[in-house]
Order: sequence, then structure tokens, then C-alpha cells
Amino acid sequence: MNISMLSDMAAEGFGDRVVIGRTDDGLSARRLRELAAGGARLVTDAAADALVYLAVNGPALPVALFAAARAGVPLIPVNYRLGDTQLDALLANHPRALGIADTEHGEALRRAGLPVLSPAEWLARAAGHPTDGDPVPSDAPAVLIYTSGTTSAPKGVVLRHQNLVSYVLGTVEFAGAGPDEAALVSVPPYHIAAVSNVLTNLYAGRRSLTLEQFTPEGWLGLVREERVTHAMVVPTMLARLMDTDGPDRSAPSLRALAYGGARMPVRVIETALGAWPHVDFVNAYGLTETSSTITVLGPEEHRTAVASDDPVVRARLGSAGLPLPGVELEVREVSGEVLAAGGTGQIWVRGEQVSGEYAGQGSVVDERGFFPTRDQGHLDADGYLHIEGRSDDTIIRGAENIAPAEIEDVLLGHPDVLDAVVVGVPDEEWGQRIEAVVVLRDGVTADVDALRAQVRGTLRGSKTPDRITHWRELPRTPTGKLVRRDIVKALTVEHGRVAGRQG
Repeated sequence: MNISMLSDMAAEGFGDRVVIGRTDDGLSARRLRELAAGGARLVTDAAADALVYLAVNGPALPVALFAAARAGVPLIPVNYRLGDTQLDALLANHPRALGIADTEHGEALRRAGLPVLSPAEWLARAAGHPTDGDPVPSDAPAVLIYTSGTTSAPKGVVLRHQNLVSYVLGTVEFAGAGPDEAALVSVPPYHIAAVSNVLTNLYAGRRSLTLEQFTPEGWLGLVREERVTHAMVVPTMLARLMDTDGPDRSAPSLRALAYGGARMPVRVIETALGAWPHVDFVNAYGLTETSSTITVLGPEEHRTAVASDDPVVRARLGSAGLPLPGVELEVREVSGEVLAAGGTGQIWVRGEQVSGEYAGQGSVVDERGFFPTRDQGHLDADGYLHIEGRSDDTIIRGAENIAPAEIEDVLLGHPDVLDAVVVGVPDEEWGQRIEAVVVLRDGVTADVDALRAQVRGTLRGSKTPDRITHWRELPRTPTGKLVRRDIVKALTVEHGRVAGRQG
């Protein structure tokens, strides 16, 4: 089964229902299929072996996704925020692709020698001359998504039709959404959540909306205007929404809110549960290599955890929840030994939706089919997954391995701290020293001694940051991930300046 069959099912099951865009001018399921068939003809006529999408989110993306599937080529949604050098290097990997790009980014595709259509041209030309083509096998590549490159150079993750279809069938009931349901997705098109939400919402029969540029006011306004019932945000977005005062924060139509992409501060989700008691919150943890979500902390688990006095149960509010059906997790020591409940190590995952394959590198799953996520964490006695950060983020101070996440949690527990990051900075004596950067609420003066004392009083002295710096904001990707290497670089330069002044 390939993903174009999901579009066929939607067109046959609820063809007249608007599934993409606003109610007054959106695309019905049947029209989406027609445009995808027309787009497939454009891809075939161009003799393209891939369809590159270099534009903001919008109706052109789902049409491109299903058109590529019908044409038997992968869709490649590219990060339009990359610099020219990075874009040129990435596009050089796809010399026979057809490109879709907005005015601002079309020049990058032309430099690569690719034919270019604007999103509007793509939709207009896809409106005619449809083609069905030959059936696409389930093991053919459906999407190629480049990783964010926050810790290394971007890698092209290959997601095959069988991976994506397995994820959809394992998480969504066909036509399970009511005709009044609408989902708002606030992530860029080059993120796996953008692709997976197109598929799952369409299969469920839920109308999808996108927000090109997030602001709390814009998000809330669109939720109210389009009576959005379901939404997906990253933690920094929810934090900004919760900083909106009084009745301006109301979202009466909202029924469910999923969040993921980065760690959610417990204080923020506690505030959100109190502000929107009518909303079902879901924490979804996944990776590009796993076709999106692999574990979920559901609505009732959120409510139970926040109301519990049991520290074990309450701690689950900061967990990533339980594995989806068909997904298996293991936590392993560096030696490969599988750890018992409570043991911290690297998280490995196995399942039909797991790709674990990179363009030009092949598969990195082990002989048992498990993929190394490179995330550190542990499973509690009841199987709830607790993420403790990336393996690459571990600070080695002297002979001690220190997870930044536990220090960040303490800092984020302070009422004046909006955001925080802890990193290891090169140090001649210790190998690495612990440094933290915090973002404070407006009008608050940083008391770094009090913050260091809070960490020392909660954790042991060796985990107390050697220095805490106050910044106006932290560098994050649009999906909320911290760009730690930029933070380390800035702190290293800053420390050198301070040392120079002191000398």
C-alpha cells in the first residue's frame, strides 16, 4: 500500500468534504486527488526523479506530496531558512528534480539548474491533464527529509511508503473525525510533523489548516475564526500562548492539543492544563527517522499526573508516555546491554513505521531491526519513557557524565525563568565546565547567585553551573529544538572576552 491510496480512500469516502484550507475556499478530498493526479503528470512530463518543495506551508504541499507519490518519485521538502551555501550543497544532490519554490527562494533552484514553478503556478498547472501512472510499490521512497543539522551536517532521511502508511494505520481511524473538526498545524513543511499531519488528518477526514508565521495573537485569532478543534504546537509556542493574559487566551472551540519537537517545561504544561481545562493534551515524541510519533502521553494521563500527590505518577507529566501499538522500545548501555526499568541509556526503537535509513548511507538499524535514536532516557516501572536529552549533549566534567536536562528542569522551575539551556564549554582543567543561559520574564533582574543556589540545593554541587548568563532569547529551530552548538560557540567567545578583560 502506498500513500496515494490514502488519498483515494478519502476521495471515495468523503469526497465533497473540505480537507485542506479554509471552509470557504479550501480543497475537498476529491479535488485534492484530482490536483495530485495533475501534478503527477507535471512530474512525469519533466522526467523528474524527485519533487523539491522550497516554500512555506500551504495547499501546494499536500498536492505535491500526493502528486510525487502518484508519479513514483519522492517529495523533498527543503528548509527555506538555510543559507545559500547550505542550500546549494543540498540541491546539488538532486540534479534531475522538479522544483516548487516561492519568489524569495526560486533563485536557489535556478542556480541548481532545476525547472521551477511557484506554488500558485504548481496548483494552476496541476488542474489539468491528470495521470494515474503505474502502481507504486510500498517499498518505494515517498519522502526524503533532511535533518535539522543542529548537532551535525543535515542528512537525508528516506521514508518509504510502507513506513508512512504503517504510521497512519496504526494511529488513526479512517473517517473517524466529525465534519466540523479542523486541525491547525504550526510547523514548517520540511518537518516530519507537517508531512505526517497531512496524512493522518486526511485519513481521519479532518480539515487541515496551516499558519505560515506563528504569533500568539495570530494563532488564537485563526483558532477562533476557523473554529479549530485540534492543533499541534512546539513547546516554545505553548509557552508564548500561556504568557498571553486574561480572556485573550481563550480558545473555546479547541478540543485537543498535541505538542512535541522538544522538551516541554513542566511548569508550562501545568499552566496550560489550568488555563484550558476543556482541552485534551497529548505529548507526542518521535523522530524523522520513525515517520513521526512513537510514544504518546495521553489526555487522561496528563490530568492524573497533575492531580496526583504520588511523585512517581506526577513525574509522568514530564514523560513522553507509552509506545504506540506496533512500536518496541529498548534502553541500552553503551556496551549494548538492555537496561532494566530506571536505567539511563540510549533509546532504541523498532517497528514497521521506523525507517532508520539515510540517503547515500543506507540503513543504520541493527541486526534485530532496532534504530538508535541517539536520545538518552529511561523507562519507568510501568513502561513510561522519560527523555533526558541527546547523547551528543552529555557534559563530561572530569570523569562524570552529566545530563543537561536535569539541570535545565531545575532552572525552569524558577518562576522568573521562561527558558533555559545548559551546555558543556571547553575547559583546560575539567575538560568541560557547566554553563547555563536563561531567558527571564520581562522586567525581572537576573540573580544568578540565587539560581545557582537553587541548582545546588536540588542537585549536588558538581552539577551546579559554573556560570549562568542572561540572554533575551535562545537560538532555536522553528520546531523548537535548541541549536546547542551555536550556544557553545557564543559562550566560548564570551568567556574568552571576559577572561581577557580580567587578565
